[in-house]
Amino acid sequence: MRPLQPGRLVLATHNPGKVIELAELLGPHGLDVVSAGELGLPEPEETEDSFIGNARLKALAAATASGLPAIADDSGLCVEALGGAPGIYSARWAGEAKDFGAAMARVNDELGDAPRTAHFICALCVAWPDGHTEVVEGRVDGTLVWPPRGGNGFGYDPMFLMEARDQTYGEMARADKEADNHRARAFGLLVGLLPAVGA
Repeated sequence: MRPLQPGRLVLATHNPGKVIELAELLGPHGLDVVSAGELGLPEPEETEDSFIGNARLKALAAATASGLPAIADDSGLCVEALGGAPGIYSARWAGEAKDFGAAMARVNDELGDAPRTAHFICALCVAWPDGHTEVVEGRVDGTLVWPPRGGNGFGYDPMFLMEARDQTYGEMARADKEADNHRARAFGLLVGLLPAVGA
């Protein structure tokens, strides 16, 4: 794995929730993080057919445009009874208005009486301006509840109940959720190429 050096790193996302989570995960590693939105970088169209493919596409686009290393996340909710949907289309189910209330209602309506097992996937990719990439993927399993519970988090968090928990992601304090969610698990696999804490 190619290590990152301390310095500036682009968060290749325009999603404020992801910016907060990624910035907090990266903060202790001596990296000066700036989001693609802050740099005015365009959002590339997600044309790949996997989380890893889309994370790589977004990270490479940001690294190429900025001339800096970039990290991108592609994540989503996969519902077994819906054949893995919404999956890589999780954000698109919320539409142009990013209405995740409507997206959650669609998931619930399409599920009907089917089993409600689901999982979140997060692919993280670090890309360098020379085109080199490193990619990892994290996963958490759980079930879906209806109606949604809690106003914390973002996306499908209020309807996702992680295994062995009695609170949805939407009910959990952010620190508790971020200690062991799909993004944290992916980050744990990536930490070997980050500058050592306190270095």
